[in-house]
Amino acid sequence: MTEKNNEVKSDVISGRNPVSEAVRSNRPIDKILVARGEKSGAVVGILAKAKQKQIPIKEVDRTKLDYITGNTNHQGIVAFAAVKEYSTVEEIFEYAESLGESPFIVVLDEVEDPHNLGAIIRTAECAGVHGVIVPKRRSASLSYTVGKASAGAVEYMRVARVTNIASLLDELKQRGIWVYGADMDGTDYRKCDFSGACAIVIGNEGKGISRLVREKCDVIVSLPMKGKINSLNASVAAGILMYSAMNNR
Repeated sequence: MTEKNNEVKSDVISGRNPVSEAVRSNRPIDKILVARGEKSGAVVGILAKAKQKQIPIKEVDRTKLDYITGNTNHQGIVAFAAVKEYSTVEEIFEYAESLGESPFIVVLDEVEDPHNLGAIIRTAECAGVHGVIVPKRRSASLSYTVGKASAGAVEYMRVARVTNIASLLDELKQRGIWVYGADMDGTDYRKCDFSGACAIVIGNEGKGISRLVREKCDVIVSLPMKGKINSLNASVAAGILMYSAMNNR
């Protein structure tokens, strides 16, 4: 069996009864895809329960479901399961407190590549980060690919999902967290002191951090560039900043 087939097998729940049971049993689900125009009573009922549990739902062409499931009988609905249950923001704070340490958090603003998310989780676990926070939408989720890219670190790292990153940053600042956003035209990261309670914000692979998220940051930090291109891979930039913070701490 190919690696791709293994990934699909590990992530995808297809068919009305399997998806219904996954939703009912509170299994961690990243998102549900439903065939465009699907209006059968069973599917409508599943989607109603999913909405109550705030599971993201997206309508797609039936051909996409065919491709995802390898042309099995998906009955117009597919769910993507997470490899691990998500934590809460409160659990991240509680973990830091249990260690007697100032909170050290990484916030990802729409990092969509699962390999980047996995690599960031792996480095975060090694650097002593207490938790990683991602948005519920427009973000890579805790899929099989992320678990593999993290080299098992996803089992130890607390990953929380929130509805709105900008609002989350307001909450973190109210709790005494100093927020550092990684972006161009900021303070050289080597001049920053990450020793206190801090959150490092990493943006989307192409767009960087959003305008509103940037405005919420206390400090914008940049990595000096000596080459011809002007940006680093998101996971590499995150790794440099996490280890700089670990050194300060």
